[in-house]
Amino acid sequence: MKRRNFLSLGPSGFHRLAYTEWGDADNPHVVVCVHGLSRNSRDFDHLAQALSNRCRVVCMDVVGRGDSAWLDDKSGYSFSTYLSDAAALIARVTTPPREPRFALPAWRRRQAAPQLDWVGTSMGGLIGMLLAAKEGSPIRRLVLNDVGPFVPWNGLFRLKGHLGRTRSFATLRDAQAFLRQACASFGPLTENQWDHLVHHSVRRDEKGVWQLRFDPAIGRRWPTQPDPELPIGPEFLRGIDLWTVWNAVRCPVLVLRGAESDVLLQGTVEEMRRRKPDTQVIEFAGVGHVPALYDAAQIDAVRRFVLDEASVTERRRLTA
Repeated sequence: MKRRNFLSLGPSGFHRLAYTEWGDADNPHVVVCVHGLSRNSRDFDHLAQALSNRCRVVCMDVVGRGDSAWLDDKSGYSFSTYLSDAAALIARVTTPPREPRFALPAWRRRQAAPQLDWVGTSMGGLIGMLLAAKEGSPIRRLVLNDVGPFVPWNGLFRLKGHLGRTRSFATLRDAQAFLRQACASFGPLTENQWDHLVHHSVRRDEKGVWQLRFDPAIGRRWPTQPDPELPIGPEFLRGIDLWTVWNAVRCPVLVLRGAESDVLLQGTVEEMRRRKPDTQVIEFAGVGHVPALYDAAQIDAVRRFVLDEASVTERRRLTA
């Protein structure tokens, strides 16, 4: 795993974006992973490690989170900025390597053509869906982790409940207690998995105080002030309505849902499948918002989808 960063241009100037990279940097199969509202790239460590022998995996810290810069102009925390940053990252990681000193045969040139898949958790899924709906989108396959075209207000405001003010913890144990409560809906985690989540969710400042690794301002503007990139449909008064965006998505989609989720409702999934019958859906019992993607079954579902592999059951059926 390598940590990298670059400068991206936002509405108020340049800002630094950080990301982690796994696997062979020359691998043309790139999987971009983007986290939820107040999370960061290290949520994908387990998934990235599992994919890294077959794919190049790039996990972005959305601006204001993780190791990326905090914006001075807080109005810049918008989907317009997030999409612009994501496009800059995609351009960076899909640019073909320098031409070799000798000509490649045609079949090798075709083989080396980059292909891009997107794995988005919650907010990261909305970013991916918005990108996938754009004309000429490079996204080949899209994984939506517990998010869809309709997000009810009650789920959104619960997610924003611990945002908006600086959280400080005198001890790491205090931070652990807070995060175990705030992230309880991620589903059952082992002690090692909780340690990993906590370790990458906080940082210690120069005074020795533990702080969460995001700018508290990230949730002040959204969703109460609609974003230009989020179309406002007739259902907006009930929540975020992106059905027009969903209708424009053309790539294959895998939807992961926590069975107890209050963000991706069962009715939303049914409507998604009605509009796009080939949408794949996998539900995980005992999980709310969101599946953490630490569990072997969750990781395997993503791996099979991006690698276009049949499950064991499907392979048995096909070979019977």
